[in-house]
Amino acid sequence: MNNFDFQNPTKIIFGKDEIAKISNEIPEGAKVLVLFGGGSIKKNGVYEQVSNALSNFEVIEFGGIPANPEYEVLLEALDIIKAENITFLLAVGGGSVIDGTKFLAAAANYKGDNPWDILANNIRTEEGKGMPFGTVLTLPATGSEMNSGAVVSRAETKEKRVLGGPGLFPKFSILDPQVVKSIPKRQIANGLADAFTHVLEQYMTYSVDAKLQDRFAEGIIQTLVEIAPTMLKDEFDYKASANFMWSCTMALNGLIQKGVPSDWAIHMIGHELTALYGIDHARTLAIITESHYTVNFDDKKEKLAQYAERVWNVSEGTLDEKAKAGIEKTTAFYQSLGIDTKLSDYTENFEGTAKEIAKRFTERGWKGIGEKGKVTPEMVEKIVEMSY
Repeated sequence: MNNFDFQNPTKIIFGKDEIAKISNEIPEGAKVLVLFGGGSIKKNGVYEQVSNALSNFEVIEFGGIPANPEYEVLLEALDIIKAENITFLLAVGGGSVIDGTKFLAAAANYKGDNPWDILANNIRTEEGKGMPFGTVLTLPATGSEMNSGAVVSRAETKEKRVLGGPGLFPKFSILDPQVVKSIPKRQIANGLADAFTHVLEQYMTYSVDAKLQDRFAEGIIQTLVEIAPTMLKDEFDYKASANFMWSCTMALNGLIQKGVPSDWAIHMIGHELTALYGIDHARTLAIITESHYTVNFDDKKEKLAQYAERVWNVSEGTLDEKAKAGIEKTTAFYQSLGIDTKLSDYTENFEGTAKEIAKRFTERGWKGIGEKGKVTPEMVEKIVEMSY
């Protein structure tokens, strides 16, 4: 097992009707900016619960953060933060709203002239340097409610960039599984696929004999696989939804990543497909995963075989055969969620995509990504072509 440091300061408040506890978590006298997305919170009862909980605070609202948090929209919110002397941010939504709020937490105290530099130059926000914020999770998927990372889009340049740092952990996150009841099944499927792939990115690398991390990762995957059919039924199931919500959080709160190598090439490539074509984030991951594992088979086959055995009960065959079965089972799982796994399923204009993404990686200096730094722009081009 590799050396590691681990600290996660986010307080989780989990369960039915816990939104009312917001008032206990925000500093007395705070001036709060509530951030949300397209307005679904006003239809599912969450907005009313949040408003009631904040009745003793001075509150300003900012809605309209899109599914991929857009830089120009976030700048409008940043202007409000500065003009109104906001002291606390509250994200009410899914990963996009929370990610956008993290950018605002970083930008609010940034001393530079251009907030885009935070993203373009990967400027980390250190502990105590970001504006404090909390979250009310309405769409389980990204784990952003309990980590310090975020992704922001810029339509002008068709880019998605990441930011992070220890100063961008939420102070608290409220997770009420009852909100899952109003989520469309397409988004449920996305959430399952997103969390599933988050685990794979931290697990499907090479062994450093981190037995507990492996078991944690496998346990999250097995839980997602077990509850997926129930989550996709029309009837709401609170028990399954609770396990779904907590699995999504645990998949990316830092725990299973400690002491082990991680990959993230699937995400880096997938982000480009979202930027270029507007494809749902989770679905870009499903497009890229099989090709990535196939191209990097020799480096991943031991873990792929272990995964096939422990998660999918593949007991027969050679190491290579089990590893290939692991890839096939993964693709089949995405498809069982109703998610297509080829780029051509989403756009007819895919020719040249592989070269364009490879070019972007080269221009950014991303010459070797993945757990061993071996995934070159040329290899990225091959992976994307194989995903057509």
